[in-house]
Amino acid sequence: MKVIGAGLPRTGTLSQKVALEMVGFGPCYHMVNILGDTSLVPVWSDAMHGKVDWNEVFAGYDANVDWPGSFFYKELMEAFPDAKVFLSKRDGAAWARSMIDTIWDFFWGDSLMSDMARARARIDPGWNAYIEMMTEMWSRIGIDGDSTPEDLARIIEDYQDEVVATVPSERLLVWSVADGWEPLCEFLEVDVPDVPFPRLNDSAQFAERIIDGALLTIKAWREAADAELAQAT
Repeated sequence: MKVIGAGLPRTGTLSQKVALEMVGFGPCYHMVNILGDTSLVPVWSDAMHGKVDWNEVFAGYDANVDWPGSFFYKELMEAFPDAKVFLSKRDGAAWARSMIDTIWDFFWGDSLMSDMARARARIDPGWNAYIEMMTEMWSRIGIDGDSTPEDLARIIEDYQDEVVATVPSERLLVWSVADGWEPLCEFLEVDVPDVPFPRLNDSAQFAERIIDGALLTIKAWREAADAELAQAT
């Protein structure tokens, strides 16, 4: 592990994943790894309770951004003492708005996206385990179904202050997606690519990804149930 992203979700982490891989720090571990393969969930559930081999978890990866990895940035700093750390920072009020429209709504809201996520959890044990794990992670930093936008803004601001206070300054870059390539590449000691910085994963794409994944899972479950019924008759 060469680069540890300490930023919370909804701070441009998918853009960061792509950017890091473009400048040679890949593959980069990200939440999309879990969404694409929920068999990985038990590893992270164990990590929540102190049972983990970080070298095994990140074997073959040069970088990590987003949860579940960045939740453990302190542990990763110890496990990979030569890795650089960067904090993707975001304004508290802006982050709260993004959270309410995406992750908070996914876990605790009343929308098509949240309905579909819950429906999938009824028939997909891996997805249900993912929801349980992530709900525990959010609860550990103080976020639940009663959290207000004001609560969310305060939580990310406190979290960002904690990262700055925790990581030695010579090892840390405080950065935002709006800052683009230059400060990130200077920190990582690589050349600046001659292409625009990637901009990915807006709120609409987040909802579409959850809904589409649920629809595919439900369709497969229905087809398997129909096939089983046909064999039985």
